[in-house]
Amino acid sequence: MPKKNESPYVSHVFVCTNDRGGERKSCADNNSQLIKSKLKEAVNEKGWKGKVRISTSGCMGLCAKGSNVMIYPQKVWFSEVSTDDVDEIVSTIEHIMANH
Repeated sequence: MPKKNESPYVSHVFVCTNDRGGERKSCADNNSQLIKSKLKEAVNEKGWKGKVRISTSGCMGLCAKGSNVMIYPQKVWFSEVSTDDVDEIVSTIEHIMANH
């Protein structure tokens, strides 16, 4: 039987890195790996490690609107994300952390 636990993170950020190899649009088409790397850097710089987790996600079902970034448990979903949008996402996380 699995053990049910509470998440140790204030926020868990999922970045879709699904790559369909050009067959159909996917989040990887918008440089989602770089978006994930930049978010991880920001979390480390802000001292949020252990409180905010940046994770790779598979397909979230909205590939046509990719790249997709989701923040839980706050239910924040960013779509059509590019590397230029990382600061806005970090600002959203900052707001979450300030109100935690």
